[in-house]
Amino acid sequence: MHLAEKAGLWDDDRKTAAREVERRIHAGELTVVRLSFADQHGILRGKTLTAGEVGTAITGGVGFTTTMLLKDTSHRTVFPVWGAGGAFGSHEWEGAADCMMLPDPSTFRVLPWAPHTGWMLCDIVFADGRPMPISTRTVYRQALSSLKDAGYAFFAGLEVEFHLFKLEKTSLGFGDAAQPGQPGTPPEVSLLNQGYQYLTESRYDEMDPILEILHTNIAGLALPLRSLEVEFGPSQVEFTFRAGTGLAPADDMVLFRSATKQIAQRNGYHATFMCRPKVPNVMSSGWHLHQSLKDKAGNNAFADPNEPLSAVGKHWMAGLLEHARAAAAFSTPTLNGYKRYRPFSLAPDRAIWGRDNRGVMVRVLGSPGDKASHLENRVGEPAANPYLYMASQVVAGLDGLMRKADPGRSADTPYEAKAPMLPRSLDEALAALREDKVLRAGFGDFFVDYYLKLKQAEIDRFNAEVSDWEQREYFSTF
Repeated sequence: MHLAEKAGLWDDDRKTAAREVERRIHAGELTVVRLSFADQHGILRGKTLTAGEVGTAITGGVGFTTTMLLKDTSHRTVFPVWGAGGAFGSHEWEGAADCMMLPDPSTFRVLPWAPHTGWMLCDIVFADGRPMPISTRTVYRQALSSLKDAGYAFFAGLEVEFHLFKLEKTSLGFGDAAQPGQPGTPPEVSLLNQGYQYLTESRYDEMDPILEILHTNIAGLALPLRSLEVEFGPSQVEFTFRAGTGLAPADDMVLFRSATKQIAQRNGYHATFMCRPKVPNVMSSGWHLHQSLKDKAGNNAFADPNEPLSAVGKHWMAGLLEHARAAAAFSTPTLNGYKRYRPFSLAPDRAIWGRDNRGVMVRVLGSPGDKASHLENRVGEPAANPYLYMASQVVAGLDGLMRKADPGRSADTPYEAKAPMLPRSLDEALAALREDKVLRAGFGDFFVDYYLKLKQAEIDRFNAEVSDWEQREYFSTF
């Protein structure tokens, strides 16, 4: 048996997709194929193979060091590697040993901006085919499997805000090399428009040169792009995507973010999905996750002939609200993201819902008899790992559905309603996750404990540094 068979991934669909990939490689002018996997932060990493080696990689996989899964956002390894048992007390983790990425041929693309280059997303397994317990794509797949057992499929659409800047100067001198735990100097950028003229056509036209390049390349990837909009803040835009089922929306998000940054860089721009960049007068960016469920017949389980939202939808929403504080660790996984949870800011600050109200956390969209009735969760930041964000929705929503939980009354005054406040910091979110039995059961104790340690390492590093505010406040006064 080859590795894909040992991993239980070599089904008829994968075989058919693999044959099509090999046909396209041999028929075209591809010289290399990038094999990528989403790491714990949702950032794509991987290796590039010459075209002739790809067929073997699809069945046999490609090795990479397990330490790639043990790093914080500064690329610093925060778990032990060299001692007996490595990070988790077993030989698979000792000495920066290899694990394997198995290309998923159903994700094959040709990259429009990189001539002669193919691309595939990979699953991560151990060398003997066992699933990797800290692979976030695996965690999401397991959540989807539990949902399938309950008779439903997750249906999600993406609404993603981010910033586009003109790249003025990169920091590539020897002194800017930096090291793990101490990232280098960020690039110097300037605005593409002055902003605060939401949806203004003239502001859009100022950004059109790079937006058209992005549009062309994203369309070339066959991603389901719906719209491109100028957002509220300076140099801020929003892209929306048609809804898809299961793994597809998460896969699309990791590819979209990586593609956007690459395309922008090649054309003299800088794209960032950081929630609130340190730029004067900037607006925070959010990632609103539109969601519903499909039943076994493929119908929208949130639609109801007499109500804007079915009983299934209400129970699901109750689960999202009840576990919102703990799930924030996945929907808002950076320290920076918590600067967005502000009252009167078009972002939520507490776990409440409302009908077509942009101040609440969960917005109900639809009407009686509307086949497209769904929920919009406005809690996330665009830097979130898509697999973990969506898995948190499935685990929390399914808990509400199984218990037939009640979401309570809608909030007409979202910033005054009595309701649990969203965490004010990543510290708070991690504390809530640590105690949430439902999310622990859904993600597994092993993964939750791993994730808590990973994110705590970032907090500790942040707390150890002297901030600009502290320097201004105290250096002269005291």
